[in-house]
Amino acid sequence: MVKEVNVGLIGYSFMGKAHSRAYKEISMFYPDVKAVPVMKVICGRSEEAVKTAASRYGWEGYETSWEKLLQRDDIDLVDISVPGNLHQEIAVVAAEVGKDVFCEKPLANSLKDAKIMLKAVQKAGVKHMVGFNYRTVPAIALAKRIIDEGKVGEIYHFRAVYLQDWIVDPDFPLVWRLDKEVTGSGPLGDLAAHSIDIAHHLMGDIDEVVGMEETFIKERPLPAAAKEAGLAVEVAGGRGEVTVEDAVLFLARFKNGALGSFEATRFASGRKNFNGFEINGSKGSIAFNFQDMNKLLYFSREDESHVQGFRTILATESEHKYAGAWWPPGHIIGYGETFVNEVYELMQAIAEDRQPSPDFTDGVKCQAVLETVSKSIAKKNWVKVKS
Repeated sequence: MVKEVNVGLIGYSFMGKAHSRAYKEISMFYPDVKAVPVMKVICGRSEEAVKTAASRYGWEGYETSWEKLLQRDDIDLVDISVPGNLHQEIAVVAAEVGKDVFCEKPLANSLKDAKIMLKAVQKAGVKHMVGFNYRTVPAIALAKRIIDEGKVGEIYHFRAVYLQDWIVDPDFPLVWRLDKEVTGSGPLGDLAAHSIDIAHHLMGDIDEVVGMEETFIKERPLPAAAKEAGLAVEVAGGRGEVTVEDAVLFLARFKNGALGSFEATRFASGRKNFNGFEINGSKGSIAFNFQDMNKLLYFSREDESHVQGFRTILATESEHKYAGAWWPPGHIIGYGETFVNEVYELMQAIAEDRQPSPDFTDGVKCQAVLETVSKSIAKKNWVKVKS
């Protein structure tokens, strides 16, 4: 018998839309799912906006108070898709009232808050998942398989870049993503968090880091009301201080001995969502870029020399994890499908009474690296990662 999971979603903008689509489509593409989400209620501060979102996205109802949502008896799973400064309080209360918790990344704005969240869900014995959706890209799942099968051999290097350009214009307004009190950090937490989680997923734990950062535009025009996507806004007049970094770079040593480099910036003109990594090992290499997300580049030193070279693997065959749920081979998937895959993992875990992956433990591990990078920047030296 298929289990029904009543969902309460807090947040209706960028991630709220992505998660809503996932809940709506999961049964269509994953008919084997053992638990199905019921889109019970969506929550946001603006009644007019959240009412519109509820109707547009397919939710049964709406709330304007997350506190009221958490006290409802008809909610089983709380989805936290709001800025990072609200994650800890919502997650802790949700756990205390016995709700399973699905939280967007990064898990919190500080390692302290992330640990509080992990302790709360563990004490309550509820399910918990953090939204590192890129793990469910079929090409990245294939990279994991190739590494686990030993085809790359001993790994020497992991290098990651996450490049965007949406705030290059100095007259772009001071949105909430540029306010440290709300968001915790700039591209370090917003972008590099994904790169760090991919590294953990594929490579193992990071041992120590050293980093640097820069804020290129120190002040920006103050914004008026944000539009739906949460990125484009109108200018209200006046100027305010940018309190997060615009770009960050750091080096890392992994516990397995490999070397790593990470770069995240919102000032890479022409790059919209350039999320890429390359892994080099004793037997071969892997390369991936999300802007061509259905393909994985693979090089094997074990091929005969006259045919050696990077091969392009189109990860759309049914034997590629997640790909088989979607379209016939060669019919590519997109960004939104990663959230459907993610919700599938969550629903299966709830139905089977086990923890989903990645969970808050993974979120804390990522947060520890983020915080250690910040410490290394302040100290201008290498710092060991301690979670």
